[in-house]
Amino acid sequence: MLLVDRIILREVRLPLKEPFRISSGVVTERRIFLLELHDANGATTWSECVAGEQPNYTAETIDTAWFAMQQWIAPRVLGVRFERPDDVHVALDRDFRGHPMAKAAVEMGCWGLAATSDGVPLATRIGGTRDRVATGISLGIQATPAALVERAHAALAQGYRKIKVKIAPGADVAFVRAVRDALGADVHLMADANSAYRLHDADHLAELDAFNLIMIEQPLGVDDLRQHAELQRRLRTPICLDESITSVDRALDMIALGSGRIVNIKPGRVGGYAASRAIHDVCQQHKIPVWCGGMLESGVGRAYNVALASLPNFTLPGDLSPSARYWARDLVTPEWTMDAEGMVPVPRSAPGIGVTVDMNRVDDLTARTTTLTAAARAIA
Repeated sequence: MLLVDRIILREVRLPLKEPFRISSGVVTERRIFLLELHDANGATTWSECVAGEQPNYTAETIDTAWFAMQQWIAPRVLGVRFERPDDVHVALDRDFRGHPMAKAAVEMGCWGLAATSDGVPLATRIGGTRDRVATGISLGIQATPAALVERAHAALAQGYRKIKVKIAPGADVAFVRAVRDALGADVHLMADANSAYRLHDADHLAELDAFNLIMIEQPLGVDDLRQHAELQRRLRTPICLDESITSVDRALDMIALGSGRIVNIKPGRVGGYAASRAIHDVCQQHKIPVWCGGMLESGVGRAYNVALASLPNFTLPGDLSPSARYWARDLVTPEWTMDAEGMVPVPRSAPGIGVTVDMNRVDDLTARTTTLTAAARAIA
């Protein structure tokens, strides 16, 4: 039984150790939206809304999510009894379109609360089967192929199990070729376009077939399936869909159309754990491997991604880099780490999300906060 009676919203500003560039822009500081959830039985947990500052990955931003949380999402959950966390997704989905990242922050937080209340680790509560998950790294667009090779060499030496390179027109074939030549044929290498190309670029993208990539991620439009299907027929390299997969129905359409052969599941993008697990299950039934992508989360969001990646069909390394990859100091203790084999441990020794929020750190970085209760919508 779940009965959430208070949700505290916080925005913190966490600077990245170095700028991170993809085809749609550069991030130097992450505005992070945290939620602290309390239930009537005294259990508490934290979750994270992964919406960015600008509407360049999806239409959502941290500011639209903050507004949606206060106006529509929290009121559907606060003071309402839920038999199980799956029911939260149903409540947030009924006659309520859009805002999946804001919804996911509350829905996943309810899974975290359930795990805490039940006295079990989050990974156990959602059906995870692994004690460690394989980790890849995402390398932003660099100024030159040589600079990218230097980063890739360093990542390989650290033990990362998959190297993802961001690409864009003008920074693609030559960059990928340089990395493949430098690292050799056996390294798991992929390219991520973040929708930077169009179907008329198919012949150019086909040049990437020469580099034995494990996938090309989201080369075409964010809401496209048909053109991806046509492109996939022209490529040997598997297409992985990210932005195009926003629900289990979209995953089924991808499979029916042949739009891709791999799915990146980001729980924030699809609206939370219930949808993530449904996509995972249908992909498993159709022998489509999945992996967990990242959204420059803090250690709070990382906890939910690591737990998700412990499900059995997450067979490819996820974007689950340790805290030190992005932050001089994370918001949680212990910070997330990776061993020399490129594996991140799945917390199994304590109930809940497996990390503790560093309140002194969060308080120092907080830019705004609001408390939402069942009795009163918001207390500034």
